Amino acid sequence: MRGGRYVAAVTDATLALAPGECLALVGESGCGKSVLASALLGLLPGNAETAGAARLADGTDLLALDERTLARTVRGRRVALVPQSPAAHLTPVRTIRSHLEETVRELTGAAGRKSRSQLREAAEAAAGRASFPATHLDRHPHELSGGLAQRAATALALIGDAPLLLADEPTTGLDRDLVDRTVDELRAHTREAGRALLMITHDLAAAHRIADTVAVMYAGRIVETAPAGAFFGAPGPRHPYARGLLDALPERAFTPVPGAPPELGALPPGCAFAARCPSADSRCRAERPPLTEGVACHHA
Repeated sequence: MRGGRYVAAVTDATLALAPGECLALVGESGCGKSVLASALLGLLPGNAETAGAARLADGTDLLALDERTLARTVRGRRVALVPQSPAAHLTPVRTIRSHLEETVRELTGAAGRKSRSQLREAAEAAAGRASFPATHLDRHPHELSGGLAQRAATALALIGDAPLLLADEPTTGLDRDLVDRTVDELRAHTREAGRALLMITHDLAAAHRIADTVAVMYAGRIVETAPAGAFFGAPGPRHPYARGLLDALPERAFTPVPGAPPELGALPPGCAFAARCPSADSRCRAERPPLTEGVACHHA
C-alpha cells in the first residue's frame, strides 16, 4: 500500500477440497473471501503478493504458474470462476449469445468442427443450465438485471466443465426460487463427474442447501471449519462469530452480531473478534488463537 505499508488480506488459509465435494466459505464483506478466490486464478492486482501453495490433485501449484499458463491451460479449463461482479466481466458491446458461443468454441475445442447451428444450440444449452432465458440471449450486458447478469456469468463458468469451480456469490440478485435452482445446478455439476466446488457466499440458506463443509472467515483468517451437518444442526458452530452469523438469521434469533469488523491494516495483537465477543478475556485480547481441530478460539 502507500508508504510501503502492507495489508494481510488473507493469512494462514488452509483448506482441503476433494472431488465431488462442496465447501462453502462464509463471512462478512471485506473479510478476504474474494481475495482468496482471485489468488487461486492469478487475478489479484499488481501490488499483491502471495506465499504458500494451492495445489490441484496432480500437484500443480496454482500460485506458481505464470500468466500465460493460467490463461491458456487453467482458467475455464481446470479452474472456472463465477465472478462476484458479473457485469464487470462481460464485454459491454457483445451480446450474451456471443459470449457463450465464443466460450464454447474456446473451451470445448469446437472451433472448425461445429456448424453455426450446432454452436447456437450449444450456447442455448449452456444458458439453460444456469436458467438464463433464451429470450434474453441477444441482449447486451447493460440490458440485463443484476440477477440475469449473474446467471449469464454462471452459464459461462459451467461450459468448460472444469474440475474445480470457484463460485463467488453466485446467488446475488436472485429471488429465492432461482437461488435454489442455481445452487441445485451447481451441486449437480459437482457431483455428476467428481468435480469440486468452492462457493463463497453470504447466503447461509444457500450454503446449508449445497455444502458438505463450511469454512468461516473473519478478518482475513479462517476461524472455523466444520461438516455442514454439524454446523447447521447439532452441535452447531463452536466459534462465537460463527454462532453469531447463524443467530442473525430471521428464522433463528434474528440478532445481529454487535460491532463491526476491524480494519485489516490495523488488526489487534490478539483475537480479531475479541472486541465483539462477550466471552473475550485478557488472553483473547493479547494472544491470537491458532486454528486447532477446526476452530480458532481460546474458549471453544
